Amino acid sequence: MNPVDTAPVDVAPAGPSPTLPATTARGYDESDPFAAALADLVARGRWLVHGDGVRSRLPVDRWHGPAEPAVAGLVERCAGPTLDLGCGPGRLTVALTRAGRTAVGVDVSATAVRLTRARGAVAVHGDLFEPLPGEGRWAHAVLIDGNIGIGGEPVALLRRCRDLLVPDGTVLVELEPPGAGLWQGQARVAAEQRAGRLLFGPAFRWARLDARAVHPVADAAGLAVRDVFRRGRRWFGELTASR
Repeated sequence: MNPVDTAPVDVAPAGPSPTLPATTARGYDESDPFAAALADLVARGRWLVHGDGVRSRLPVDRWHGPAEPAVAGLVERCAGPTLDLGCGPGRLTVALTRAGRTAVGVDVSATAVRLTRARGAVAVHGDLFEPLPGEGRWAHAVLIDGNIGIGGEPVALLRRCRDLLVPDGTVLVELEPPGAGLWQGQARVAAEQRAGRLLFGPAFRWARLDARAVHPVADAAGLAVRDVFRRGRRWFGELTASR
């Protein structure tokens, strides 16, 4: 038995929270750059546009669906209590919960937290760099769907993940394919309008990290790369505290 399973963390039950920001008539907080994409499944297209010109379509339909094979494979690597950081609508949090894990989603988007809770999973609304339940007692922290970009500083983000974990815990992180390297800068969510025009939201700090650059970044964060692996066309890394 994994020792962390004998000391479960205390988390709030799923359900409405009076601390979530109020929504507008559109059903989401318009100050949240990802909220419109999360709430609107029939939009023509939502994009994440990076300051270096790279543009990637946000797979909103995938976020709202069940865990795809690549994500289901990550569940198998989580043997104890797990944080789903930047959980979005909660497909990974739900998959972990259904697999019998203690799982909590964390997202700065109130819309994401509402959607995760509506699916029957536990989620916390807040900045992952602020205090979270059970710090130092989680077995795993997961960053998928490009969430290594959160805050625009992958080293700081991975250090934060290490602080959240038990000494032998792991960070599972989705990576860019080899060749993209490390990029840090500004990004914006854009909505595709008629005639292909894009309507841009506010800028925020973001980053990309590939399957090669993860090694020096992990080292700078006090982590070691245990494994780099593929699931279909997607790349992932499993990191553990370096000793």
